[in-house]
Formats: sequence, structure tokens, C-alpha cells
Amino acid sequence: MKKGLIYSCLLAGTALVAGCTKNFDKVNTDPNKTTAATFVPDYLMSQAQLTFSQTGYDQLLFQSMWIQGLASTFDYYGNGDKYVLRGSGTGYYNRTWNRGYSALTLVDEMKNLIKGNAAHSNLDACGTILRVMFMQRVTDLYGDAPYSQEGQAKSGVTTPIFDKQQDIYTAMLTQLDGAITALDATKDKPAADLFYKGDISAWKRMANTLMLRVAMRLTKVDPATAQKYAEKAYANGTMSSIADNARVQTDNTNGNPSDNANAYLVPDDYREVRWAKTLMDYLQANSDPRISAIGEIAIGNGKAANQVLAAGDNTASLQIGLPNGYDLLGGSTDVSKAPGYPGATPAASATDAPAPLGKYSRPRFAVYGDKSGVNMILTYGESELLLAEAASRGWNTGVAAVHFANALAADMQSLSQLNGTPAASVSATDIAAYVAAHPLVPTTALQQINTEYWVETTTTWNFNEAYDNWRRSGYPVLTPVKYSGQYTDGSIPRRMPYPITLPQTNGANYSAAVSRQGADNFQTRVWWDK
Repeated sequence: MKKGLIYSCLLAGTALVAGCTKNFDKVNTDPNKTTAATFVPDYLMSQAQLTFSQTGYDQLLFQSMWIQGLASTFDYYGNGDKYVLRGSGTGYYNRTWNRGYSALTLVDEMKNLIKGNAAHSNLDACGTILRVMFMQRVTDLYGDAPYSQEGQAKSGVTTPIFDKQQDIYTAMLTQLDGAITALDATKDKPAADLFYKGDISAWKRMANTLMLRVAMRLTKVDPATAQKYAEKAYANGTMSSIADNARVQTDNTNGNPSDNANAYLVPDDYREVRWAKTLMDYLQANSDPRISAIGEIAIGNGKAANQVLAAGDNTASLQIGLPNGYDLLGGSTDVSKAPGYPGATPAASATDAPAPLGKYSRPRFAVYGDKSGVNMILTYGESELLLAEAASRGWNTGVAAVHFANALAADMQSLSQLNGTPAASVSATDIAAYVAAHPLVPTTALQQINTEYWVETTTTWNFNEAYDNWRRSGYPVLTPVKYSGQYTDGSIPRRMPYPITLPQTNGANYSAAVSRQGADNFQTRVWWDK
């Protein structure tokens, strides 16, 4: 990582030339200096992978609560929980945009360094795959966005056009197809790959799963193209086990902590962010063994106990979700007025205070508060669920019921990968029993598949993907929150507005995108969300 930072500094610096001597270069060249000629381009890929994987408040403040995976009474979380702008809510419009393009820039520079170098053919193909992965998250959240002219500032393109989302999707599928074909396990292996340590066969399976996901986004607007590429991805070979899960291991000891954990452990967040009632009710109704793996309540009474950074009680029967749309303001929307309110845990001493949310289930500290935890990006379980849906639509992607059973097992098994020491493990016996009790039913297949997709992406804290697939599929069916002063008409938001700086920094192209796509607000739908 440090070499990448050094190289970036060198790119930005200027050379100071003074004097003239026969041996000037030899005498005055730092033997430890990094240049474009000596820099290992693979390091830029690992930087890009880490950058992209670190989401934190990019998705915690809005998306996690739009899809009713998490809930909060804390005023600041009104941004997502209640569709009401609070604090510097507009400042968070740019989070996913900026992080996505930061990661894209790193890949662009890597590809520029190795352009025309046959020794890095696999690295170049991996870079193309990463560009698609990064861009899909950006365009899915905002809609039209720079892609064809992205990353060309060195060539003088500082105000890139916003490509239509339809064109972006066409390009992504074409580019993925070419990159998958170019991957060759007999050739070089990327030297600093955080996903698969350079395993090209694993990259092929992941890239085919990514193609499948890109294709399935088109089921509403272009089912023929969706079918074509879903079937191609399946024929080429998608992910085959949880060993193929695309994930990044963070490392707090060496200065690369998990952004997810850092955000969650902010005192107000840890005290007041809870699993949502919608999610927990679903898990409880199905006796889902993930309940104890992901949820806990604080041990002890009062506010102080509710803030202790330590393991709580994860007994399944005690876990209860917090309904979205409530506050701590004492009025009609105070959480104490919520149906089924379990009551506060009383103050433990004269210097303590009651904990209004003390009996609601929070994300387990050992799992989601791990600063050296794993950032999950794309999983085998998601791949199997998408194949199950494609097969349910009559496409040639295997047997839907088999894919669904594979996914249920994989989704539970993947939780053990969130931490170096498995904290969210589900026993093989419980997994087998749950899979046997929940077969895919053809008449409710799409609902079953996409509701499980929501559970999986929510419990692995991939809220961006949970939100995207909910908009595409409509499952689970969610009841919008009603609250005073909402930034929508009372409906659940359908996209994120563009960063508020774009009218100043790229005004003409921003205006063209808005006029083509629709008002720059939370209710305008992106192209594939019809």
C-alpha cells in the first residue's frame, strides 16, 4: 500500500534540475526512488479493492434503513430511517460516488501502466472486471454517470459526459465478456490480489457471477439481454462454493481498519442502531438459525450497559427488531409508543439513565464491531439465488430448486467468513434442517429467492446490493415509513441524488443527465428500475 502512496506523490511532484555534471544521474539518483518504470502496478489493484470494499457511512446512513435492514431512533439516522434530512445529510450524497470513482481511478492508472505489456495480460483483464464491479455500484445508485470518459483527466478530459445508464450496462456486459475470455490461467498471476491471491480460475468464476448480476438487473427493461448473458455466465461457470466469495480482509493492526466497524462503533451509532423489525420478524417467523449468529442485546440494565463494547446476549428468543420511523422525542412517534414496545432497561444506578432501546437486538459486537473484519462484496450465495431466479423464469441456468437450496446453505456458511476467528457461525445441523424445511415453491419462487437475497446481503452488510435488488425485484414487500417532513412523497426512495458539487464542477453534463433522466431527487427512478 505504501508504495502506491509514494508513486502517487511522485506523479504529483516536479523535478528540480540544477548543475551539470558527467555523472549527474548516477550521483544524484536515489536508489530507493520509485518511478513508473520500477513501480509494481499490481499494488494499485489491491489499493482499489480495499478502497471499494470500505463502505461505512456510504451505505449505513441511508441504504441500510431504506431497505429496513437496520433501524435507529437517533436523530442523525433520520436521513435513512425516516426519509428526513438531518444534520449534514446532503453531504453524504457523494459518498458512494466519490469512493467508486476513487477506486476506478486506481484501476485506470494500473491499466495505463501496463498497457501493451503482454506480461500483465491477466492483470489487465482483472482491471477491466474491477471497473465493471465498481461502476455498477455507482450507476445503480445514481443512474446516468461518467464511464466512457471516466479517468481521462491526464488527457485533458476534466468534465466527462454522463453516459446513459442503458449504454453503461451495454458496455459493462461487453467488457466483461471480453475480459473473461482474456483471462488465462497459464499466464501471469496478479501479485497483490486481495480477493483470490492471483487465482485466475477463481477470477473467472467471480467475473461470470458479476456478469450474471449485471444481466439480472435488466429483467424489467431488457429481458432478452438479461437471459442471453445470464445463460452465458452459467455456461461459462459461476462461483462454485463460498471459497469463491469476493471479500477483503481489513487489518486494523497495520492501519487499514474496517470502515463498517468504525462507523458502527461511534458511540451514538452503537447505542442506537438496531436490527430492524422487518428483518428480525422475518427471521423469527422462519426460526432462522442466523438470529443468534447476528443479533444480541446488551447484558445489564441502563444506558451505561447499553454502550459497553463487549459481547451481549445472543439468545435467539430474546432478539426483537426495532421498527423504523420512531424517535426519542416524547411525542406520538416516540419509540415508547411503538406497537409491542418491550420497555426500557432501567437505570442501573443513581448516575446512570434508562436505555430505551436496551431490549432491542443490535448487530453483534464480535461480528460487526471487528475492526479487522471482512468486507463482503459478492458471494456464491448471491450467485446461486440469481441462477435460481433465472431458472424460475424458464432460462437455461440449471434447476431452480437446487440453486435455492445451495444458496440457503451458503448464505449461512458465509457468515463465518466475516471474522478471522469465526464469530457468526451456524452449525451444519441447523443449516441442513433449515434448508430441508424451506424448499423452493414454484408459485412463490421469485418472492422466496429475492427475500433470501435481501436477508443475505443485509446480514453481510452489503446494503448497497440489498437496496439495488429490492428495487429491481420488489421483494420483500416493504411498508414505507410515515413521518413529518419527509424528502419523498412518503414512498421509499428510489435513488440517491447526485453529489451537490456537480452543478459547479461539471454543470453542463450534469444538467444534460438530469434533463434526460428526470429530477435530481430521491424519487426519480434509474433506467432499469421501471
